[in-house]
Amino acid sequence: MGLISIHGDHPLKDGRQSERALAVRRGMQRLLADMRHVSLPELSLPTGRRADLVTISDKGEIWIIEIKSSIEDFRADHKWSDYRPHCDRLFFATLRDVPAEIFPEECGLFLSDSYGAEMIRDAPEHRLPPATRKSMTLNFSRIAATRLMHAEWASVTLGLENPNQD
Repeated sequence: MGLISIHGDHPLKDGRQSERALAVRRGMQRLLADMRHVSLPELSLPTGRRADLVTISDKGEIWIIEIKSSIEDFRADHKWSDYRPHCDRLFFATLRDVPAEIFPEECGLFLSDSYGAEMIRDAPEHRLPPATRKSMTLNFSRIAATRLMHAEWASVTLGLENPNQD
């Protein structure tokens, strides 16, 4: 299932994320934009796993940020270790009421809310091989372009845009 749907009343919501997780994501995206990263939520990786947030810096560095909205969310999901081969740096992002000590030291950590985020711990760098970087960058750009196209189509379908306007 794609992130964008041309059906329903909100084409950018897919219904999988809790309000708490969406708040973390919004805050992270605000901070990442300030850091000159572009970000794409819910990006499928070559393994079939789907990363919560993938970013590319202005220098081409690829980060994956795994969003955890509670202790239970962290304990129930261990797929994050599969993300390591697909990024230069791997981070967790969570809310302030989730204890920071539950997150592994080998990953970076952000605290976030709807309004912004702050880096608590930087992630160690593990440079991607050139072929993996190319594959990830191409996947990122193709999915971003597809989502933009679907959002444009949805805006017309939902009457949010007049198709006859220039």
